[in-house]
Formats: sequence, structure tokens, C-alpha cells
Amino acid sequence: MHLSLHLKQYNMVEFNGTTDPKFDENKKFSALDNFFLKFINDKRDLAFVYLSIQITLFALPVVVLLFSNVLQGGIWWAVCSAYLLIMLLYFMPSFTLMLHNTSHNALYKKEYGFMNYYIPWFVGLFFGQSPKTYIGHHVGMHHAENNLPIDDSSTMKYQRDSFIDFLKYYFTFMGVGIVNLAQYFTMRKQPKKRTMVLKGEIFYFTLIFALCFISVKASLMLFLVPLIIIRFAMMAGNWGQHAFLDHRTPGSSYRNSITCINTVYNHKCFNDGYHIGHHLYPNLHWTEMATNFEEEIDIYIEQRCIVFQKLDFFMVWFWLMQKRYDVLANNYVNLGNQFQTDEDLIAFLKERTKKFESAEIEFVLTDALAQKRR
Repeated sequence: MHLSLHLKQYNMVEFNGTTDPKFDENKKFSALDNFFLKFINDKRDLAFVYLSIQITLFALPVVVLLFSNVLQGGIWWAVCSAYLLIMLLYFMPSFTLMLHNTSHNALYKKEYGFMNYYIPWFVGLFFGQSPKTYIGHHVGMHHAENNLPIDDSSTMKYQRDSFIDFLKYYFTFMGVGIVNLAQYFTMRKQPKKRTMVLKGEIFYFTLIFALCFISVKASLMLFLVPLIIIRFAMMAGNWGQHAFLDHRTPGSSYRNSITCINTVYNHKCFNDGYHIGHHLYPNLHWTEMATNFEEEIDIYIEQRCIVFQKLDFFMVWFWLMQKRYDVLANNYVNLGNQFQTDEDLIAFLKERTKKFESAEIEFVLTDALAQKRR
């Protein structure tokens, strides 16, 4: 099975597979590995144990130091700035996708189930992740509604190569996102999930307020700033994942999501680039994503799926904000040689970023609600 990469000079380059992470069945485990393996459900997720430990060992002592009176003035701000840069640039991408994967598939075995609280209720606090809000939004709503109008994070009503529209999207989420999520669970008659996300949100902001009695600047810089940044990053990522929508079949995961292959991002973020496959198979293990893509490539060709190489969702978002369709075209995987020129490809991509008009959204919404009642 061969894929082809469409380059600006219209040359088709033979492509024989993916270079993204797959689990090595011959991997040898150390004595420490074997100790941790006794607690977790899947040996392929051992990296999550080490990542959560690394974050804790780095973040906790620095946060305690910054809340103390040991550091003053410029030294405090220098340490705080260095800490935030490391946490948000180095750890945050990997942490977010660890949280994502462990939200879909529990990390620890049932007999150690209490340990599954550690990532969302403790480690996540250092990244601005209010406990259980993510799983409620992502698993409880986004996967259930698949970017259709009932999904509060739907990109349908926005022009998806417009930075102004993205800002509307982001500030709407920041302003009323938790309220809309609670209302969604009320509409779906899922009070336990509504209570779960409200408890997590209230807990996080209560924590920020309480910590202000120790140090206002530390509380705001170490817990509020990360919340603002990570929610921006998550909404930019979701925008990139669902920027190219087919107006005829917006409910198809093949045509409302994209896939990013052979990128450094997939190595750092546990194959998050395979977003079409993730929507099709939400519980498919991250180490199986690349293989699943290769096995189902004929379907991707038939469905005219949008696949990029050497880009991640944030790069897709960034280039869309610049309207740089030429960059996107140069990294487009031309499955089945469907496009012969960049002009045809760019016209196709631009068509997929057009916002849905009110009448279209109303029709899709009515149809989605009708199907849910069947």
C-alpha cells in the first residue's frame, strides 16, 4: 500500500508507511518498570507513570518555594518565569495527552482505582486543569456529539481560517464554557456528570482563592495563568482538529476531523495526530493508531480524508490563522493521487473551512436530535 505526498512542484513522492510510535513487543523492562507494571492495566502505558512522577518531582518543590518567603523581587520572578516556561512548553503537551489517554482508558487497575485520581486531581492542578472538567467535556460531550452543533466546542458556525472567529470561539469557551457544559448534561439527563464537572471547576477556583491568602502573586501566576494558557491551547488544538468540515456530511469523523502523521508531535504526545482514528475508535490504544491508519488507508482514500505530514494541530491552526494554504498544501498527504495541482487542493481546503450558515446548522441540529431520539 502506497501513499503519495503532494509537493508544490507537483511531484508525487512514494511513501511506504508511518514513522510514528508503535509498541516494541520485544521491549525489556527494568526492575523498577516491573514494580510499576504490577499497578497498571496496560504495560504500554508505563510512560504515563514516569511522566506523572517527573512532573511531580519538578513542580511540587518549586511551587512550595515560590509560595514561601525565601525568594524575593527579581529572583522570584526569574524562578517563576523559568518554571512556567518548563511546565508549559516542555511538560504541558505530554501531560495533556497523558490526561487524554487516561480519561479514555484507566491507567491503574481496579484494585488500585484510587490512584486514578492522582493525574486529574493533583498533577493536573499545576497545568490549570480543573479536575474532571476535561473528561466531562472531551469524553462526555465532544465524543458523544462529534463536533455537531450540540457539541459546545463545535467549530461549525465559525470561519475556520479567521483569527477573529477563533477569538470569538475561545472567549466564548472561557466565559460560559462550564455553564454550557453543565446545561448540556442537564439536557442529556446526566446529573452525575454535571455534578462532576461543576465540583471540579469550583474546587479549582476555590483553591486559587484560598492560596491567595498565602501569596496572591504565586496563586495567580502558578494556577490562574496556566488555566488561561492551557484552555487557549486546547481550543486551538480542537480548532485545528476540526477545521476542515464537509458541509454535506459534517457528522462523519472521516470528513470533520484530520490526521497528522510522521511528526515530532506524535512522539511527544502519544500519537495524538491520529484524530480521525481516535474519533472512530475512542478507546483504541495510542500505540495502535499508526497501524490502524495504515490498515484502513483505502477507506481514508475513499472518504477523501484530510491528512498532513510533519505538521501538528497547532501548526495547522497557526497556518490557517495566516491563511497560508500554500504551507498546508506542501504538507498535504495526497491519498490516492486525488489532486493533480496545488490550485485544486487549495480550493478543496478553502471549501472545507467555510463556516456553516444558520440554516445549515439548524438542519444539522434538527437531524442530530432526531437521530438521538431513535
